[in-house]
Amino acid sequence: MLGILFANWYSNGNEVPAGEEEAKAYWERKLADAEKYASTGELLYMNGCDHQPIQRDLPEAIRTAKKLYPDTEFVHSTFTDYLDDLKKSMKQDLSKVQGELRSQRTDGWGTLVNTASARVYLKQMNQTGQSLLEKVAEPLASLASLVGKEYPHHLFTYAWKTLMQNHPHDSICGCSVDEVHREMVTRFDKSRHVAENIVEDSKKAIAEAVDTSAFARFGESAVPFVVFNTTGWNRSGTVTVELDAERLYFRDGYSLEETSRRMKEADISERIVVDSEGNAVAFTMEDLGLQFGYDLPDDRFRQPYMCRRVKVTFEAKDIEALGLQTFALVKSDALPKTAGSLLDGNRILENGNLKVQLASDGSFTLTDKKNGKVYRDLGVYENTGDIGNEYMYKQPEGETTLTTKGLEAKISVVEDTPYRAAVEVLHEWEIPASAGSKLDEEQHELIYYPNRKAQRSEETVTLSIRTLISLDREGKGVKLTATFNNRAKDHRLRALFPTDLDTAVHRADSMFEIVERNNVPAKEWENPSNTAHQQAFVDVSAEGAGLTVANLGLNEYEVLRDGRNTIAVTMLRAVGELGDWGYFPTPEAQCLGEHTVFMEVIPHDGNGMTSGAYAEAYQFQVPWTVCQTGIHQGSIAPAQSMFGWNHPELAFSSLKVSHKSGDLMLRWFNMGASSTELSLQTSLPNAQAYKTTILEEEGTSERFNEEGEFTLTVKPYEIVTLGVKA
Repeated sequence: MLGILFANWYSNGNEVPAGEEEAKAYWERKLADAEKYASTGELLYMNGCDHQPIQRDLPEAIRTAKKLYPDTEFVHSTFTDYLDDLKKSMKQDLSKVQGELRSQRTDGWGTLVNTASARVYLKQMNQTGQSLLEKVAEPLASLASLVGKEYPHHLFTYAWKTLMQNHPHDSICGCSVDEVHREMVTRFDKSRHVAENIVEDSKKAIAEAVDTSAFARFGESAVPFVVFNTTGWNRSGTVTVELDAERLYFRDGYSLEETSRRMKEADISERIVVDSEGNAVAFTMEDLGLQFGYDLPDDRFRQPYMCRRVKVTFEAKDIEALGLQTFALVKSDALPKTAGSLLDGNRILENGNLKVQLASDGSFTLTDKKNGKVYRDLGVYENTGDIGNEYMYKQPEGETTLTTKGLEAKISVVEDTPYRAAVEVLHEWEIPASAGSKLDEEQHELIYYPNRKAQRSEETVTLSIRTLISLDREGKGVKLTATFNNRAKDHRLRALFPTDLDTAVHRADSMFEIVERNNVPAKEWENPSNTAHQQAFVDVSAEGAGLTVANLGLNEYEVLRDGRNTIAVTMLRAVGELGDWGYFPTPEAQCLGEHTVFMEVIPHDGNGMTSGAYAEAYQFQVPWTVCQTGIHQGSIAPAQSMFGWNHPELAFSSLKVSHKSGDLMLRWFNMGASSTELSLQTSLPNAQAYKTTILEEEGTSERFNEEGEFTLTVKPYEIVTLGVKA
């Protein structure tokens, strides 16, 4: 792909002088600057940028330039014309860049990298919205279209466009004034609510087509429900669903008082969860009491009811990719077989894959039982001052970094079931309340942030961090949920995960690829901080062992040069100014108030692809979907998947319906540097498939073979899209 680097910035042709004397000095400098980097004689000058009015005397300025430099042609051009002329003049080999277009060959102070952690709450809302649309709503709506429900293109268009109105770089990067970001919150909510409605309608349509008649033998009180795996890998994990154990509609003619009384007195004892084969499943149930609800049928007015609602939690096992399994809450005095506790006291959690041992300061040691590798001091929190801005982080000079290492924590068991164990770690941590008063002076004086001398205040506030550390029976990773009320300003909070692995590189999830980056920046890099951006996870691996840390909307990390190759994930960055072209206060960027962040720590054998660690990290982004339904016949088996494949090198991206052709569109990308074979199986009768482009242009279709397979080669790092005519 031909790429053009704006080596002299994207406004290198601003305000061209029309007067000869000024123009002479201007063009001597500008021509020399451009020729230093140019590979051809076609030099590009960008006349205008952010907040720049049109230069009205540009034609006169061009005439002056032609007069001063008769041997140089000056063209008032367009991008298209410039590219046409550039291609004609390319007679020599150009520089080649392989990998991501991201260079560290700067001093590191002006890269704006810390926008990845500015206003973390925006990144979390964005991740929630994107995942709900791409990983839940689109696949469910696609599967629902196979049972006769119309695919809601118009709703997806609205939801995606509303979400993407938050994606201009100064918006999603959180580096504008407070008013801009308040509007973003509203847009995120609008987009998410539409996605939630699509999910609700789609899952009901599919659930109504699932054959749940096997549960009829448990009587009319049986409450079937369907669990959906909308990811691209087989999935096991703890699922929670709220079910109406008993329901009474107002249309049945009872008074409100009688309806409420009957639901309060409903007997919900002796209930168990069974799968479609009738096998009892270990579970817990919480009585949520009397609840009001209503249906919104397509052919009638809303149908209100009162119900007795319960919350059921259990572990679903081995649900196929893009598949479903059906369960039911039924009356029975039979007790499910249990596998015992995952706890040993209140400091050790252990399953067949992992062992977690907590220290008195709340950090933990993680043992990968498959290879014996032990990771120590995981989950320590770090706090530093931040006298930078929304664009860039700056720690006060000479400051001693604060951590929770050695800080006594309160540890208690909050869950002990056959399918999951969880402990809560409570830190009461005194940290500085803000930066000192000198920061305000330096901001008003427009002191460039690397040159600031402000320190942190001597006044302190308490930062209470409640961390839930949980382990599923079939879990491949340890899940962390940290909740805290930020009362401090001008600081950064990170979680630390030392790997103690000997490697010079690490990997991070980026856009349709897993990129490899150096742990140590280039020699030109002067900034003590070397943070970078991530999407779903960051991974440090060596021969025989590796540690992947997944996240939900925490887009900034750093692999520390501390001798331990520690992965540091930014949980919060609180600053008070925009930081560009003057002093623009942004008090809401201090992010005061309640926050909750989610991470998963996944050890593996050194290969994140083939071990399944990356798949686990991608699945961490996607919530489970569950839908209550009734007892009925159906065209879909109680445990089924419409599609199947098994290629550890391929990451599944999306399933949707093409607006142009109406065909199903399935997309993967190759995570590896070698070609691989994709063999797609389907249970759809008479289906045809074709390879298409990312623009979903219809290709020549072929039938799946007699075994229901369609096979093609996927090149290294290729994004591949298959169209399927059902």
